[in-house]
Amino acid sequence: MSYAMASALQAAVYQRLLADPGVSGLVGAAVFDAVPEGELPEIYVTLGTETVRDRSDAAGTGAEHRFTVSVVSSAAGFGVAKEVAGAVSDALSDARPTLSRGRVIGLWFERAQARKTGTAGRIRQIDLRFRARLEDN
Repeated sequence: MSYAMASALQAAVYQRLLADPGVSGLVGAAVFDAVPEGELPEIYVTLGTETVRDRSDAAGTGAEHRFTVSVVSSAAGFGVAKEVAGAVSDALSDARPTLSRGRVIGLWFERAQARKTGTAGRIRQIDLRFRARLEDN
Protein backbone atom coordinates (compact mmCIF):
# COMPACT_ATOMS: atom_id res chain seq x y z
CA MET A 1 0.00 0.00 0.00
CA SER A 2 1.04 3.54 -0.57
CA TYR A 3 -0.39 6.70 0.93
CA ALA A 4 1.93 8.65 -1.36
CA MET A 5 -0.86 9.47 -3.83
CA ALA A 6 -3.14 11.10 -1.24
CA SER A 7 -1.80 14.60 -1.76
CA ALA A 8 -2.02 14.24 -5.53
CA LEU A 9 -5.66 13.13 -5.30
CA GLN A 10 -6.56 15.98 -2.96
CA ALA A 11 -4.96 18.55 -5.28
CA ALA A 12 -6.72 17.09 -8.32
CA VAL A 13 -10.14 17.06 -6.61
CA TYR A 14 -9.63 20.64 -5.42
CA GLN A 15 -8.62 21.84 -8.90
CA ARG A 16 -11.47 19.98 -10.57
CA LEU A 17 -14.04 21.59 -8.26
CA LEU A 18 -12.55 25.07 -8.80
CA ALA A 19 -12.51 24.63 -12.58
CA ASP A 20 -15.94 23.05 -12.93
CA PRO A 21 -18.42 25.55 -14.42
CA GLY A 22 -21.35 24.04 -12.52
CA VAL A 23 -19.64 24.40 -9.15
CA SER A 24 -17.97 27.75 -9.81
CA GLY A 25 -21.20 29.12 -11.25
CA LEU A 26 -22.83 28.53 -7.87
CA VAL A 27 -20.03 29.25 -5.36
CA GLY A 28 -17.42 31.17 -7.37
CA ALA A 29 -13.99 30.55 -5.88
CA ALA A 30 -15.42 29.49 -2.50
CA VAL A 31 -13.88 26.01 -2.62
CA PHE A 32 -11.54 25.47 0.31
CA ASP A 33 -9.00 22.88 1.33
CA ALA A 34 -9.25 24.35 4.84
CA VAL A 35 -11.97 26.73 5.95
CA PRO A 36 -10.43 30.22 6.23
CA GLU A 37 -10.70 32.35 9.33
CA GLY A 38 -12.95 35.37 9.41
CA GLU A 39 -16.21 36.00 7.61
CA LEU A 40 -17.27 33.12 5.39
CA PRO A 41 -19.36 33.22 2.23
CA GLU A 42 -23.03 32.29 2.53
CA ILE A 43 -22.28 29.02 0.77
CA TYR A 44 -19.00 27.23 0.20
CA VAL A 45 -17.43 23.85 -0.53
CA THR A 46 -14.70 22.32 1.60
CA LEU A 47 -12.62 19.17 1.39
CA GLY A 48 -13.03 16.90 4.38
CA THR A 49 -11.95 13.64 5.92
CA GLU A 50 -10.37 10.71 4.13
CA THR A 51 -9.92 7.01 4.79
CA VAL A 52 -7.44 4.99 2.74
CA ARG A 53 -7.10 1.22 2.34
CA ASP A 54 -4.55 -0.89 0.56
CA ARG A 55 -5.70 -2.18 -2.81
CA SER A 56 -2.36 -3.42 -4.10
CA ASP A 57 -2.37 -6.54 -6.23
CA ALA A 58 -0.01 -8.57 -8.37
CA ALA A 59 -0.02 -5.80 -10.98
CA GLY A 60 1.26 -3.14 -8.57
CA THR A 61 0.64 -0.76 -5.70
CA GLY A 62 -2.79 0.71 -5.27
CA ALA A 63 -5.10 2.29 -2.75
CA GLU A 64 -8.78 3.00 -2.23
CA HIS A 65 -9.49 6.51 -0.96
CA ARG A 66 -12.86 7.34 0.57
CA PHE A 67 -13.15 11.06 1.03
CA THR A 68 -15.73 13.67 1.95
CA VAL A 69 -16.56 16.95 0.25
CA SER A 70 -18.87 19.20 2.25
CA VAL A 71 -21.24 21.92 1.12
CA VAL A 72 -21.90 24.41 3.91
CA SER A 73 -24.60 27.09 3.72
CA SER A 74 -26.03 29.73 6.02
CA ALA A 75 -28.96 30.28 3.63
CA ALA A 76 -32.42 29.33 4.87
CA GLY A 77 -33.45 25.84 3.79
CA PHE A 78 -31.52 23.15 1.97
CA GLY A 79 -32.43 24.15 -1.59
CA VAL A 80 -29.28 26.06 -2.54
CA ALA A 81 -27.02 23.63 -0.67
CA LYS A 82 -28.57 20.70 -2.54
CA GLU A 83 -28.07 22.46 -5.86
CA VAL A 84 -24.37 22.95 -5.08
CA ALA A 85 -24.07 19.36 -3.79
CA GLY A 86 -25.53 18.16 -7.08
CA ALA A 87 -22.94 20.17 -9.01
CA VAL A 88 -20.14 18.72 -6.85
CA SER A 89 -21.46 15.22 -7.45
CA ASP A 90 -21.65 15.82 -11.20
CA ALA A 91 -18.10 17.24 -11.24
CA LEU A 92 -16.56 14.27 -9.45
CA SER A 93 -18.66 11.20 -10.25
CA ASP A 94 -16.89 8.96 -12.75
CA ALA A 95 -14.14 11.58 -13.16
CA ARG A 96 -10.60 10.58 -14.05
CA PRO A 97 -8.55 13.63 -13.00
CA THR A 98 -4.85 13.66 -13.82
CA LEU A 99 -2.67 13.19 -10.75
CA SER A 100 0.90 14.37 -10.18
CA ARG A 101 1.60 10.83 -8.95
CA GLY A 102 -0.33 7.70 -9.82
CA ARG A 103 -3.55 7.49 -11.76
CA VAL A 104 -7.25 7.30 -11.03
CA ILE A 105 -8.77 3.96 -11.98
CA GLY A 106 -12.25 5.10 -10.95
CA LEU A 107 -13.99 7.74 -8.88
CA TRP A 108 -17.55 7.16 -7.68
CA PHE A 109 -20.19 8.85 -5.53
CA GLU A 110 -21.11 6.68 -2.53
CA ARG A 111 -23.55 8.59 -0.35
CA ALA A 112 -24.55 11.94 1.13
CA GLN A 113 -25.90 13.21 4.43
CA ALA A 114 -27.74 16.52 4.79
CA ARG A 115 -27.99 17.97 8.27
CA LYS A 116 -28.44 21.14 10.28
CA THR A 117 -25.48 22.30 12.36
CA GLY A 118 -24.33 25.40 14.21
CA THR A 119 -26.20 27.49 16.74
CA ALA A 120 -29.91 26.61 16.67
CA GLY A 121 -29.36 24.57 13.50
CA ARG A 122 -28.90 27.65 11.32
CA ILE A 123 -26.18 26.14 9.18
CA ARG A 124 -27.01 23.56 6.52
CA GLN A 125 -24.29 21.04 5.71
CA ILE A 126 -24.27 18.30 3.11
CA ASP A 127 -21.43 15.80 3.32
CA LEU A 128 -20.84 13.90 0.09
CA ARG A 129 -18.78 10.73 0.29
CA PHE A 130 -16.75 9.54 -2.72
CA ARG A 131 -14.60 6.50 -3.39
CA ALA A 132 -11.52 6.64 -5.60
CA ARG A 133 -9.40 3.69 -6.69
CA LEU A 134 -5.82 4.74 -7.40
CA GLU A 135 -2.88 2.92 -8.90
CA ASP A 136 0.72 4.05 -8.48
CA ASN A 137 2.89 4.17 -11.57
